[in-house]
Amino acid sequence: MENKVYQKIENTISQLDVTTITKERKEVLQPLVDFIQGKKDNENQIAINFICTHNSRRSHLSQIWAHTIATHLNIKNVVTYSGGTEATAMFPKVVETLTNQGFNILKLSETNNPVYAVKFNNNSHPIIGFSKKYDDAFNPISEFAAILTCSSADQGCPFIAGAEKRIPITYDDPKMFDGTELQTEKYAERSLQIATEMLYVFSQIK
Repeated sequence: MENKVYQKIENTISQLDVTTITKERKEVLQPLVDFIQGKKDNENQIAINFICTHNSRRSHLSQIWAHTIATHLNIKNVVTYSGGTEATAMFPKVVETLTNQGFNILKLSETNNPVYAVKFNNNSHPIIGFSKKYDDAFNPISEFAAILTCSSADQGCPFIAGAEKRIPITYDDPKMFDGTELQTEKYAERSLQIATEMLYVFSQIK
């Protein structure tokens, strides 16, 4: 049980309802299912790079939930990354939201673009989170799926060098609620939407 995720994350996952995902949305997610299944069938590493404009919100949520749920479902050889068309910083509300949903997040640097270690269980290597361009040296250069998590990145990145597959899976930006009384609720909602869809994707893998 060494890879078991923290109990609070397990509780969060147990409340996700994949039956809320529409048939149309499942069709959007299917190319990612196919990519993961193909890699697993061939016993290859499953590398996924989630790309947004600023690599500050949706791409981090996607990277972290995909890796965590793959571990939770005991799907091996999954490595997840994130990047942007430009680098900014992981938005603090993302850190707060994920902490509330069960993650243990350590801030490793005090800079304008902090580096975070995101732990989802006691023994696995933490996910390293910081804002970077999608082609940063920290990210893979080939044999990965590029997942476009926002429409502006989808439009702005017609070609992702090295990507084996380019898959738009876009999400509404919780940034539109920054500074409003709905901010906490909407960040939690977006995080749980992404978690639900990643749970659906990885639960399809045989």
